[in-house]
Amino acid sequence: MREELVTLRVAHGASIDDPGSGRTAGLSIRGLLIEGSDDVVVQFARYTIVGAIAFLVDFSTLFLLTHFAGLYYLISAAISFPLGVAVNYALSRIWVFNRRTLSNPIVEFLVFAAIGIVGLGLTELGIWLLAGKAGLNYLAAKIVTTVIVYLWNFGARKIALFR
Repeated sequence: MREELVTLRVAHGASIDDPGSGRTAGLSIRGLLIEGSDDVVVQFARYTIVGAIAFLVDFSTLFLLTHFAGLYYLISAAISFPLGVAVNYALSRIWVFNRRTLSNPIVEFLVFAAIGIVGLGLTELGIWLLAGKAGLNYLAAKIVTTVIVYLWNFGARKIALFR
């Protein structure tokens, strides 16, 4: 099994120190979590972790504002989503993506936010369709739409900002 994993990793061009053989073949924890990388697999894995953190901020804010503050769930979603975007931007800039397409950080954030606004529109539409029309619980609807928006955000940000 280990040899199959090593062979698979080598086929995809990643690298890891394989202590058993003295050769490089796969992906180290250090390479995945600490060192800068242009490898799209590493970036996607990191973006997944960042996305999970941003989702927790977004989702918990949505829940708190709706459940405890009594706000309408679409208003709560409109408030919670930008908080998630801010967390995502900060962590993506620091940890996920090495290269920048734009040199001006203000313009970069504006493009990042614009992609997030499209994501917000997709989120609002998805929650409205799934919760408002199909009768799904608003939190379940949020989870479903998050998957779609996550894929949109990664792809759009990778292409537009971090090539």
